[in-house]
Amino acid sequence: MKDSGNEKYYSIGEVSSICNISKKALRFYDKIGIILPDKVSEETNYRFYSRKSLLMVPIIKYFKQSGFRLDEIRDLFHDTSFVNYLSKFDQKLDELDVSRQEIDIAYRSVKDWRTLIMEAERVISTRADNVSVRFFAPLDVIYLDQPFKYDYMDTIINIDFTNYIADNDAAITGPVMVQYPDYKNKMNGECVSARVIQECVKTPDSSLLTKIGGGMYVSCYHIGSHDTLPDTYKKIADWADDNGYELAESCMERYVTDFWTIQNQDMFVTEVLIEANRRQINNE
Repeated sequence: MKDSGNEKYYSIGEVSSICNISKKALRFYDKIGIILPDKVSEETNYRFYSRKSLLMVPIIKYFKQSGFRLDEIRDLFHDTSFVNYLSKFDQKLDELDVSRQEIDIAYRSVKDWRTLIMEAERVISTRADNVSVRFFAPLDVIYLDQPFKYDYMDTIINIDFTNYIADNDAAITGPVMVQYPDYKNKMNGECVSARVIQECVKTPDSSLLTKIGGGMYVSCYHIGSHDTLPDTYKKIADWADDNGYELAESCMERYVTDFWTIQNQDMFVTEVLIEANRRQINNE
């Protein structure tokens, strides 16, 4: 510490130690004009800082924590108007709101994918492939109608659908699902069209969305290659006949694990869903 009259000055090493900041950072702050040394020795070119300058370091740290870049902090230090300050803080809030939305979507996507992997692991480990009836909660989804040629990889990892999502500035999460207009045609290899759907977590245009679910569905997990899905459809149809259920025409395949996750088709898990109602009993 160097005294000059009643003023005390701190060397760059002392500022570094006191404020827990690197000398390199202090030199960079000097270079870009955020904190300038108050004195520079003519003999040694050493930098010396006043107490006032030293106290700017905590302010910089707080602004950095708040998401401001160094050039923005420098501009804030030179502002003398509350109006300018408020404008810059409003801009930063808007910027951080966008970042927060992006992080929320990324977090949701990773969490949902992890949940699907856990679901598949439990289905496979317990061989949970019996037919059951469950409530399928209503879901807002974005969709794209397409021809269907029984090329599952091309349907599930769908370039046209991916481009459609990007072109509409939307974001999706959860499993890829595909609706087929007639489960019997799908089972018999005669299906020619499909609707690719996925839960939508961001869209600027709600007209792109439709709602699925909201009713009772006959459900059965299919384990293994998609080529053997007809076996599961037959299992569902037989179960419905035996247990007095009327199946709707359309069906849905919910791909829990597929080509997106793993290339070993023995570990593919697909939930087949067909809306169903109890068959009316005629007592006459």
